[in-house]
Amino acid sequence: MIRLTKIMKQNKALFLAYDQGLEHGPTDFDDKNIDPNYILDIAKRAKFNAVILQKGIVEKYYRKQAPLIIKLNGKTSLIDGEPIATQLCTVKEAIKLGAVAVGYTIYLGSIHEPQMLSEFENIEREAHEHGLPVIAWMYPRGRAIKDELSRETLAYAARVGLEIGADIVKMKYNGNKNDLQWVVKSAGKTKVVIAGGTKKEEQSFLEEAKDIMEAGAAGLAIGRNIWQHPRPLEIAQKLKEIIWKRKDKR
Repeated sequence: MIRLTKIMKQNKALFLAYDQGLEHGPTDFDDKNIDPNYILDIAKRAKFNAVILQKGIVEKYYRKQAPLIIKLNGKTSLIDGEPIATQLCTVKEAIKLGAVAVGYTIYLGSIHEPQMLSEFENIEREAHEHGLPVIAWMYPRGRAIKDELSRETLAYAARVGLEIGADIVKMKYNGNKNDLQWVVKSAGKTKVVIAGGTKKEEQSFLEEAKDIMEAGAAGLAIGRNIWQHPRPLEIAQKLKEIIWKRKDKR
Protein backbone atom coordinates (compact mmCIF):
# COMPACT_ATOMS: atom_id res chain seq x y z
CA MET A 1 0.00 0.00 0.00
CA ILE A 2 1.36 3.43 -0.97
CA ARG A 3 1.58 5.58 2.16
CA LEU A 4 0.71 9.09 0.92
CA THR A 5 -0.38 10.00 4.44
CA LYS A 6 3.31 10.05 5.39
CA ILE A 7 3.76 13.21 3.28
CA MET A 8 0.23 14.58 2.97
CA LYS A 9 -2.48 15.77 5.33
CA GLN A 10 -6.10 15.59 4.15
CA ASN A 11 -4.73 14.91 0.65
CA LYS A 12 -2.88 18.23 0.64
CA ALA A 13 0.76 19.08 1.17
CA LEU A 14 3.37 21.78 1.67
CA PHE A 15 6.88 20.55 0.94
CA LEU A 16 10.09 22.46 1.69
CA ALA A 17 12.42 22.05 -1.29
CA TYR A 18 16.19 22.28 -0.79
CA ASP A 19 17.57 20.30 -3.72
CA GLN A 20 18.61 23.42 -5.68
CA GLY A 21 22.29 23.24 -4.74
CA LEU A 22 22.97 20.48 -7.24
CA GLU A 23 20.93 22.00 -10.04
CA HIS A 24 21.98 25.64 -9.65
CA GLY A 25 25.12 25.64 -7.51
CA PRO A 26 25.27 28.05 -4.54
CA THR A 27 23.91 31.03 -6.53
CA ASP A 28 20.54 30.87 -4.70
CA PHE A 29 22.16 30.97 -1.25
CA ASP A 30 23.36 33.62 1.18
CA ASP A 31 25.47 33.28 4.32
CA LYS A 32 22.44 32.01 6.26
CA ASN A 33 20.58 29.64 3.95
CA ILE A 34 23.70 28.04 2.52
CA ASP A 35 23.76 26.06 5.78
CA PRO A 36 21.47 23.01 5.55
CA ASN A 37 20.95 23.17 9.32
CA TYR A 38 19.11 26.47 8.84
CA ILE A 39 16.75 24.90 6.30
CA LEU A 40 16.12 21.81 8.40
CA ASP A 41 15.34 23.97 11.41
CA ILE A 42 12.68 25.76 9.32
CA ALA A 43 11.27 22.40 8.21
CA LYS A 44 11.00 21.26 11.82
CA ARG A 45 9.63 24.45 13.37
CA ALA A 46 7.11 25.14 10.59
CA LYS A 47 6.03 21.47 10.52
CA PHE A 48 6.28 20.99 6.78
CA ASN A 49 4.70 17.81 5.41
CA ALA A 50 8.14 16.88 4.09
CA VAL A 51 11.53 18.28 3.17
CA ILE A 52 13.09 17.50 -0.23
CA LEU A 53 16.85 16.83 -0.22
CA GLN A 54 19.61 15.18 -2.21
CA LYS A 55 21.32 12.26 -0.49
CA GLY A 56 24.54 14.08 0.47
CA ILE A 57 22.65 16.62 2.57
CA VAL A 58 20.67 13.80 4.16
CA GLU A 59 23.77 11.82 5.08
CA LYS A 60 25.50 14.78 6.71
CA TYR A 61 22.70 16.90 8.19
CA TYR A 62 19.32 15.16 8.37
CA ARG A 63 18.19 14.17 11.88
CA LYS A 64 14.49 13.45 11.28
CA GLN A 65 13.53 17.14 11.51
CA ALA A 66 10.63 16.49 9.09
CA PRO A 67 9.39 13.64 6.90
CA LEU A 68 11.96 13.09 4.16
CA ILE A 69 11.69 12.98 0.38
CA ILE A 70 14.99 12.11 -1.31
CA LYS A 71 15.53 13.24 -4.88
CA LEU A 72 17.05 10.25 -6.66
CA ASN A 73 18.45 11.98 -9.74
CA GLY A 74 19.79 15.34 -10.80
CA LYS A 75 22.17 17.28 -13.00
CA THR A 76 24.19 20.48 -12.90
CA SER A 77 23.59 23.59 -15.00
CA LEU A 78 27.14 23.52 -16.35
CA ILE A 79 26.55 21.42 -19.46
CA ASP A 80 24.60 22.63 -22.49
CA GLY A 81 22.57 20.43 -24.80
CA GLU A 82 19.64 18.09 -24.43
CA PRO A 83 18.85 17.69 -20.71
CA ILE A 84 19.23 14.41 -18.89
CA ALA A 85 19.26 13.64 -15.17
CA THR A 86 20.26 10.12 -14.21
CA GLN A 87 20.03 8.22 -10.97
CA LEU A 88 22.37 9.26 -8.15
CA CYS A 89 20.73 7.48 -5.23
CA THR A 90 18.98 4.11 -5.10
CA VAL A 91 15.64 3.35 -3.50
CA LYS A 92 17.44 1.06 -1.08
CA GLU A 93 19.78 3.87 -0.02
CA ALA A 94 16.85 6.27 0.33
CA ILE A 95 14.99 3.88 2.63
CA LYS A 96 18.12 3.33 4.72
CA LEU A 97 18.52 7.11 5.05
CA GLY A 98 14.96 7.46 6.33
CA ALA A 99 13.03 8.58 3.25
CA VAL A 100 9.26 8.12 3.26
CA ALA A 101 9.01 9.07 -0.44
CA VAL A 102 11.33 9.50 -3.40
CA GLY A 103 11.44 11.90 -6.34
CA TYR A 104 12.77 11.77 -9.87
CA THR A 105 12.93 14.36 -12.68
CA ILE A 106 11.88 13.49 -16.23
CA TYR A 107 12.65 15.98 -19.00
CA LEU A 108 9.92 15.16 -21.47
CA GLY A 109 10.87 16.12 -25.01
CA SER A 110 14.59 15.62 -24.50
CA ILE A 111 16.26 13.13 -26.81
CA HIS A 112 17.19 11.33 -23.58
CA GLU A 113 13.53 10.96 -22.54
CA PRO A 114 13.44 7.15 -23.11
CA GLN A 115 16.37 6.61 -20.75
CA MET A 116 14.74 8.66 -17.99
CA LEU A 117 11.37 6.97 -18.47
CA SER A 118 13.00 3.54 -18.24
CA GLU A 119 14.97 4.49 -15.14
CA PHE A 120 11.85 5.96 -13.53
CA GLU A 121 9.93 2.75 -14.18
CA ASN A 122 12.51 0.68 -12.31
CA ILE A 123 12.58 3.18 -9.43
CA GLU A 124 8.81 3.27 -9.20
CA ARG A 125 8.52 -0.51 -9.16
CA GLU A 126 11.02 -0.89 -6.31
CA ALA A 127 9.64 2.06 -4.32
CA HIS A 128 6.08 0.78 -4.56
CA GLU A 129 7.18 -2.65 -3.41
CA HIS A 130 8.25 -0.92 -0.18
CA GLY A 131 5.13 1.27 0.03
CA LEU A 132 6.99 4.50 -0.81
CA PRO A 133 5.21 7.16 -2.90
CA VAL A 134 7.03 8.30 -6.03
CA ILE A 135 7.00 11.95 -7.10
CA ALA A 136 7.80 12.74 -10.73
CA TRP A 137 9.23 16.17 -11.49
CA MET A 138 7.62 16.58 -14.93
CA TYR A 139 9.63 19.27 -16.72
CA PRO A 140 9.28 19.46 -20.53
CA ARG A 141 12.66 20.52 -21.95
CA GLY A 142 14.82 20.18 -25.04
CA ARG A 143 14.77 21.29 -28.67
CA ALA A 144 11.47 19.52 -29.33
CA ILE A 145 9.67 21.69 -26.75
CA LYS A 146 8.60 25.03 -28.22
CA ASP A 147 6.87 26.34 -25.08
CA GLU A 148 7.35 24.41 -21.85
CA LEU A 149 4.63 26.43 -20.09
CA SER A 150 1.88 26.15 -22.68
CA ARG A 151 -1.44 24.63 -21.60
CA GLU A 152 -0.99 21.72 -23.99
CA THR A 153 2.58 20.93 -22.95
CA LEU A 154 1.88 21.09 -19.21
CA ALA A 155 -1.25 18.95 -19.55
CA TYR A 156 0.68 16.41 -21.62
CA ALA A 157 3.38 16.24 -18.94
CA ALA A 158 0.80 15.76 -16.20
CA ARG A 159 -0.90 13.01 -18.19
CA VAL A 160 2.38 11.22 -18.72
CA GLY A 161 2.85 11.25 -14.94
CA LEU A 162 -0.48 9.48 -14.55
CA GLU A 163 0.23 7.00 -17.35
CA ILE A 164 3.62 5.96 -15.96
CA GLY A 165 2.26 5.50 -12.42
CA ALA A 166 3.57 8.52 -10.50
CA ASP A 167 1.73 9.13 -7.23
CA ILE A 168 2.43 12.85 -7.37
CA VAL A 169 3.65 15.07 -10.20
CA LYS A 170 5.60 18.23 -9.44
CA MET A 171 4.86 20.80 -12.11
CA LYS A 172 5.51 24.41 -12.99
CA TYR A 173 2.65 26.92 -13.06
CA ASN A 174 2.20 29.19 -16.07
CA GLY A 175 0.13 31.78 -14.19
CA ASN A 176 -3.19 30.79 -15.79
CA LYS A 177 -5.67 29.22 -13.37
CA ASN A 178 -7.85 27.81 -16.15
CA ASP A 179 -4.85 26.10 -17.71
CA LEU A 180 -3.93 24.58 -14.35
CA GLN A 181 -7.45 23.22 -13.94
CA TRP A 182 -6.95 21.32 -17.19
CA VAL A 183 -3.53 20.13 -16.04
CA VAL A 184 -5.08 18.77 -12.82
CA LYS A 185 -7.84 17.01 -14.78
CA SER A 186 -5.25 15.54 -17.14
CA ALA A 187 -3.37 14.07 -14.16
CA GLY A 188 -6.46 12.15 -13.02
CA LYS A 189 -5.90 10.49 -9.65
CA THR A 190 -2.24 11.49 -9.64
CA LYS A 191 -1.79 14.44 -7.28
CA VAL A 192 -0.44 17.69 -8.72
CA VAL A 193 2.00 19.73 -6.63
CA ILE A 194 3.26 23.06 -7.98
CA ALA A 195 6.87 24.20 -7.75
CA GLY A 196 7.56 27.58 -6.16
CA GLY A 197 10.20 28.72 -8.63
CA THR A 198 12.25 31.90 -8.31
CA LYS A 199 11.83 34.38 -5.46
CA LYS A 200 8.75 36.60 -5.85
CA GLU A 201 7.24 39.59 -4.06
CA GLU A 202 5.30 38.22 -1.09
CA GLN A 203 1.79 39.42 -1.87
CA SER A 204 1.87 38.30 -5.50
CA PHE A 205 3.32 34.96 -4.40
CA LEU A 206 0.49 34.41 -1.91
CA GLU A 207 -2.13 35.40 -4.48
CA GLU A 208 -0.58 32.92 -6.89
CA ALA A 209 -0.73 30.22 -4.20
CA LYS A 210 -4.46 30.90 -3.75
CA ASP A 211 -5.06 30.54 -7.50
CA ILE A 212 -3.07 27.30 -7.57
CA MET A 213 -5.13 25.73 -4.79
CA GLU A 214 -8.43 26.98 -6.25
CA ALA A 215 -7.46 25.32 -9.54
CA GLY A 216 -7.38 21.95 -7.79
CA ALA A 217 -3.70 21.38 -7.06
CA ALA A 218 -2.89 19.22 -4.04
CA GLY A 219 -0.22 21.56 -2.74
CA LEU A 220 3.06 23.34 -3.19
CA ALA A 221 6.75 22.46 -3.13
CA ILE A 222 8.46 25.70 -2.13
CA GLY A 223 12.14 26.46 -1.69
CA ARG A 224 13.49 29.92 -2.36
CA ASN A 225 10.24 31.70 -1.52
CA ILE A 226 10.53 30.21 1.97
CA TRP A 227 14.19 30.12 2.88
CA GLN A 228 15.12 33.34 1.08
CA HIS A 229 12.30 35.11 2.96
CA PRO A 230 13.35 37.25 5.95
CA ARG A 231 10.60 35.58 8.04
CA PRO A 232 10.37 32.00 6.74
CA LEU A 233 8.14 30.69 9.52
CA GLU A 234 5.65 33.48 8.96
CA ILE A 235 5.38 32.93 5.19
CA ALA A 236 5.12 29.17 5.76
CA GLN A 237 2.16 29.71 8.11
CA LYS A 238 0.42 31.93 5.54
CA LEU A 239 0.84 29.22 2.92
CA LYS A 240 -0.57 26.58 5.25
CA GLU A 241 -3.63 28.73 5.86
CA ILE A 242 -4.14 29.00 2.09
CA ILE A 243 -3.64 25.26 1.46
CA TRP A 244 -5.87 24.04 4.29
CA LYS A 245 -8.10 27.15 4.39
CA ARG A 246 -7.79 27.44 8.14
CA LYS A 247 -5.32 28.08 10.92
CA ASP A 248 -3.17 24.97 11.04
CA LYS A 249 -2.57 23.91 14.64
CA ARG A 250 -0.65 20.77 13.75
